[in-house]
Amino acid sequence: MKEFIYGRNPVYETLRAGRRKGFQLLLAKGGKEKGRLGEIVNLCRKKRIDIIYVQRQQLDKISSHHQGVALETNGYAYTPLEDMLSLAEKRGESPFLLILDTLQDPQNLGTLLRTAEIVGVHGVLLPLRQTATVTPAVVAASSGASEHMLVGQSNLAQAISILKENDVWVIGLDGGEESQRVDKVNLKGNLALVVGNEGQGMRQLVRNSCDILLKLPQRGELDSLNAAAAGSISLYFAWQQRGFS
Repeated sequence: MKEFIYGRNPVYETLRAGRRKGFQLLLAKGGKEKGRLGEIVNLCRKKRIDIIYVQRQQLDKISSHHQGVALETNGYAYTPLEDMLSLAEKRGESPFLLILDTLQDPQNLGTLLRTAEIVGVHGVLLPLRQTATVTPAVVAASSGASEHMLVGQSNLAQAISILKENDVWVIGLDGGEESQRVDKVNLKGNLALVVGNEGQGMRQLVRNSCDILLKLPQRGELDSLNAAAAGSISLYFAWQQRGFS
């Protein structure tokens, strides 16, 4: 299945990552081919991807956030959990994974993929159903970070069992009274952090599968942070404990 990745950074990172096949690049007529746009054009020429100049109205049909460029590619290729664990082993690092349990908002998924890529997460797991997936909107929301991340879809209960067999601690983000404060939880070793749905949090089976529940301290008037913000902060806490390695 083909799709259009749009926006300068998402297109550039898609080309740079080289995990997708590019079929054609659509460029708005009259755009100055310098800076990031010039880099995109140069990469397409090196990869022998056809460059087609079009009216901006044609790009508007793809997205209102195209920034004058769209790349036609194949769909996103998902990665098995075993490859994520192998990546950690190849790097000589303790496994560091992110599990997103039925996240719905593409913007939240994109934000978390961007944070996960920045802090060195080895892979992100999504459930098989009832979840946002890596669509062009998510690629755009992640500013192209999705193209450098290993993202997989699986039965989360089964995936968690495999992680535990590999001595990975599964730690869920939950605001309940039984949860421990994030600064009291050891996040240094083999870790899979679970972030739940924006409204209901983790499903009960996934929640029950967690070894530890953690929460972020707060002092304001609002009940909680949204899923993307809470997950991103927790990922940085984990990376800090891991020495920003």
